Amino acid sequence: MSKKESNSLLKSFLALILIAGCLWAAQWQFHRGVDRQQRNDQIEGRADLPPIAVAEAKADAPAFEWRAIEVTGQFDSSRQILLRNRYFEGKYGFEVLTAFKDVGGDEFWVDRGWVQAGASATIQPELPAVPSGTVTLDGRLRLDRSLPQGKFFAIPTGKKGGLISEANAQASNQESGINSTFYIDLLGGDNPQLTPAVPAALPELSDGPHFAYALQWIIFGGLVVYGRFLIRREVLTREEL
Repeated sequence: MSKKESNSLLKSFLALILIAGCLWAAQWQFHRGVDRQQRNDQIEGRADLPPIAVAEAKADAPAFEWRAIEVTGQFDSSRQILLRNRYFEGKYGFEVLTAFKDVGGDEFWVDRGWVQAGASATIQPELPAVPSGTVTLDGRLRLDRSLPQGKFFAIPTGKKGGLISEANAQASNQESGINSTFYIDLLGGDNPQLTPAVPAALPELSDGPHFAYALQWIIFGGLVVYGRFLIRREVLTREEL
């Protein structure tokens, strides 16, 4: 086998690898698009269903995520955390999570909406008042795995000053005694104070760029086929003539 033939086989082999890679990437993006489409359909379908009782959520939370939910109990204003890296209309802020105990004695976090950040990273933002006494919440069920791990600050209790460190926030969360598999996005309730100024919103229900990316990878693979095999065949045919 001549050196020219060896180089040609190597180039063809590399082209086949590139084509296989493009097809794999196209398939991966396509399946990501399908998964996202199914998730969007699930959110839309469940969000319009009648509210469930908290007992149903405790029995099988994943089966009821995004469903409306009603629960009665009391907030614990001494246990609050701020989820950072939350934006509203281009402004940086936090989601305020407050501990809540229902009438059955179970505890979970309630997302009471977005607040704008303070003047600096160490200054606590202005928080909405926590309703006292027994209240009935209208909200949306969310799974706890959607909460960030370690991406929050704990609000110091009985102290003046700013936010405590993230490490202490993690310890504070672990010591809170809340081991629920779900939390609730607060939307309203039987007290005007319960309605957040900026409630937690549903995620953007779009298919995203995945299907377009899948098509792009197919086009890239087609270009490799054209550039390596079709043009080469045309050149060889001309040489034979």
